[in-house]
Amino acid sequence: MLNGQRISVIIPAYNEEATIGAVVSAFLQLPIVDEVLVVDNNCRDRTRVIAETAGARVVSESAPGYGHALRCGMDQAVGDLLVLTEADGSFFAADMVKFLAYANDCAMVLGTRTTRQMVGQGANMDFTLRWGNVVAAKILQLLWYIPMEPRLTDVGCTYRALKRETWQIIRAGTREAGPAFSPEMMCEVLRHRLRVIEIPVHYGRREGGESKHSRGLLRVARTALMMFRCIFRKRLQRAIPTALRGKPTGGA
Repeated sequence: MLNGQRISVIIPAYNEEATIGAVVSAFLQLPIVDEVLVVDNNCRDRTRVIAETAGARVVSESAPGYGHALRCGMDQAVGDLLVLTEADGSFFAADMVKFLAYANDCAMVLGTRTTRQMVGQGANMDFTLRWGNVVAAKILQLLWYIPMEPRLTDVGCTYRALKRETWQIIRAGTREAGPAFSPEMMCEVLRHRLRVIEIPVHYGRREGGESKHSRGLLRVARTALMMFRCIFRKRLQRAIPTALRGKPTGGA
């Protein structure tokens, strides 16, 4: 708990038995974390057992896909502040404090993996993938430059934090099942004219498994297409200014 706010860390998981225990333990070692919630997205291995043994609360989501898993996790988390991360060990638990420094002033705090100095050796972020994320983020930024003027460099980073009330505001506007859920969340926050800020985070080598969306040119191209389709679809929808936009303590 931090300043009277409970903190939930939400981890979508699909066959992550090699890494989930260490990831859960790393976040639970932070005294401010109230719960680690792992979403079992049809795992066929020992992910659930290992996560529970490490101290996580595990819930199930049968609809396959990253978006469905995160939506389920945010719906069922008990925290006032929701922190999203990955099960593969590529993000550092210690970076969470960066998000908390801005959480009261913004509706959503995004991580970016495109700061080269913070990308570790062996990380799944080569030149093409890194600059693909930058280009997509700049397109999203340009589309919402008036009136929001966001500064964005990464559309696919799971590591982010948002207030529960932010999720309640944007939830109805989310429908993406897969990796396009990440930019969809960003677009929804901007569509509601809520404040968003991006901060650099460490991005390391996967400690196990393989990427479901960014391994191989065909997967990358398919993911990029889904993301661009989502971004342009969202921009064509009308803005919905929220009454919370001028209240920093309300996450806007």
